[in-house]
Amino acid sequence: MPDLSIFSQHIAALIPMAGESGFPQKLIAMLRELVPVDDASIIYYSETALPVVEYFEEHEGTGGSTLGTFVKGAFLLDPYYLAGTRERQFGVFRLRDLSPSGFKDSEYYKTWYRNCGYQDECGFVIPTAGQGFVNIALGKTAARATFSKRERKVLEDIYPAVEALCQQHWIQSRSSEDSINLRAQLHNALESFGSSLLTERETQVINLVLHGHSTKTVADKLSISMETVKLHRKHAYAKLEVSSQAELFYLFLDSLMSAQDYETGDTLVAYMQPPPKAKN
Repeated sequence: MPDLSIFSQHIAALIPMAGESGFPQKLIAMLRELVPVDDASIIYYSETALPVVEYFEEHEGTGGSTLGTFVKGAFLLDPYYLAGTRERQFGVFRLRDLSPSGFKDSEYYKTWYRNCGYQDECGFVIPTAGQGFVNIALGKTAARATFSKRERKVLEDIYPAVEALCQQHWIQSRSSEDSINLRAQLHNALESFGSSLLTERETQVINLVLHGHSTKTVADKLSISMETVKLHRKHAYAKLEVSSQAELFYLFLDSLMSAQDYETGDTLVAYMQPPPKAKN
């Protein structure tokens, strides 16, 4: 358990700041005093809007373009996001505990986590009002650095207090939101990606590939052989005119970010339509 005097002082300072703009930075300062970390971020997810980056430490290689890519659609593939939405898992987790086999080879991992320089990450996933939640990510970037058992225990021990503070803050600061369930629309876009051109099985395979699953785990999840997975992936790549997981990743993001007034279905339908001819 952390030093109670330091912990209680931080808690006392944070309670009146709930709902104020300085709350996220103050919260990270408290966590840093309890567990040494090299990097931190806080992202708020609601059902009705794109993610809001409440706190982010910009380093070389993690500029605005990477962050913009994340909040406009890449977050749909993030293990912490999936924990808070699909699984409704809340608590303190290491990235390796949530990510599938093969995740470090995925283009999403290379675009986001590798650019952040993380060697190890622990994250809070905290439910807020409605179906919203907060992800507090704490990273270590030094070579071969990891969170020790003691450090993970400290984060787990303080989770109830951090959860209560965050729930109070985001209730006050997010009291009014649109009624459109954007989260459901985005999930539909991801699940439907490629379905207008691919068979049902090919669509399932590329969806799992996008999430960072290895050939073996795709085979296990779909109860098919690894050779069949490779064949479906080859056919899907040919139909989508991509040759790698990286090209598949950016095709998904480009089609999603270019979608206008999206409601349902495959984003590639509109994306691959030729532009209208100019009138004479």
